[in-house]
Amino acid sequence: MTDTSTRQYSLGNIWRTTTVRLTMMFIAIFVVFAVVLLAFIAYHTSIQIQRQQSHSIEREIAQIELLSDEAGLRTVAFAVQRLADRPGPGIYYLGDATGQMLAGNVSNFPTLILTEAGRYDLAYERGLEIYGDADGVESTTGTAIVHSLELSNGLKLVVGRDVGERRGFTEIIFSTFAWGALAILALSVAAGGLTARYVLRRIAAINSTSAKIMSGSLSERVPVTGRNDEFDAMATSLNAMLDRIEQLMAGLKEVTDNVAHDLKTPLTRLRNKAEAALRDNADPEKQRVALETTIAESDQLIRTFNALLLIARAEAGTPSGAFADTDISAVVADVAELYMPVAEDAGIILTCEAEPGVRMQANRELVGQALVNLVENAIKYLPDGHEGERRIVISLKREAGRIFIEVADNGPGIPEPDRNRVFERFARLETSRTEPGAGLGLALVSAVVRLHKGTVHFEDNNPGAKAVIAFPAA
Repeated sequence: MTDTSTRQYSLGNIWRTTTVRLTMMFIAIFVVFAVVLLAFIAYHTSIQIQRQQSHSIEREIAQIELLSDEAGLRTVAFAVQRLADRPGPGIYYLGDATGQMLAGNVSNFPTLILTEAGRYDLAYERGLEIYGDADGVESTTGTAIVHSLELSNGLKLVVGRDVGERRGFTEIIFSTFAWGALAILALSVAAGGLTARYVLRRIAAINSTSAKIMSGSLSERVPVTGRNDEFDAMATSLNAMLDRIEQLMAGLKEVTDNVAHDLKTPLTRLRNKAEAALRDNADPEKQRVALETTIAESDQLIRTFNALLLIARAEAGTPSGAFADTDISAVVADVAELYMPVAEDAGIILTCEAEPGVRMQANRELVGQALVNLVENAIKYLPDGHEGERRIVISLKREAGRIFIEVADNGPGIPEPDRNRVFERFARLETSRTEPGAGLGLALVSAVVRLHKGTVHFEDNNPGAKAVIAFPAA
């Protein structure tokens, strides 16, 4: 990480980064949802405990009512007293119509509870008998919920539960909830900090690489960790883009050098011819020849610039015509028919082996121009002194879901190290550069093929060279 990236993500600036903001936002959302969920669980648990107590009271009241309908007073009193003597939060009272207590563990109830049936909350005091070494009665106080009613035999019954235990349990639940919320907040902040730190480190690596590239080191690449995550996918894409940019920059440098060489020579000849024609003692015939030469040189320069413009349009994806359903078989046949007389004049046998009915979405003019360039290149480099018949074969076939166009000759071929270089702009195998041409024909072929999502390469034809264009059928 460079000093620039370190300063950029220092503690003073880290809170202003989008990564940290998003992380804190997600932490806040998570904590809010977690707190709400824990609060709901705590509240629902407290309510369930309260309901359980109410159901327990109602169940015991129902049992005592059933017993009072089937048994006598002594049996009901004995049953209530057994319930009252059990340790626990139970509150019990059984009295006669005058309010005299017959059984239970709490004797002092407000008159309203004994006279009117219903559910009440009250503070109470009760005594429990203690057996063993210290016999006696233990008195306890608390708060309870009670249900009062009058039995069918006229007795007054009060059954309840102490709520202190329930409230203590509720306090434990909410205390645990509070600590849990704090733990969630702390762990979320820690996890968010680690996540933000990881993301910022990866972004800082990209920024560091970008800074080095902007300073002129085009060979720098974004580091790939090998985890195959989205950052590695982005780094791989960026590195592929940087590879392409580096190739284009190297190609631009080479193109600039070649343009300076290939255009300076004809421009110099133009100037010299024009200067010679303007001399006072120049012969009119020489002036006419000089003008014709000037026109020829100008035409060559225009063709060079037209080729450059066409290559630029093809590489930019803006061909001169829109793509349409094109009969590629007809295009190949037309080019072969057009160049058969040219090849015959040069003593070359040109044949066409095109599969009929092959169609694809393409720009007919560009595909035709690319095929013309390949055929002209083959005719140009088939030497006159070649032993045996000089042949060029144009073929078209559909195979394995792809469309193949091949232009093969039996000439000297192309050395393997140069088979990729020949598709570069101004690339020429003839190093003296005395032959006509600017070295743009195969560059145009490559640009047109890439525009159509295809590939092009040269193979050894044993003997000779074979250009192979492969287009996707769909």
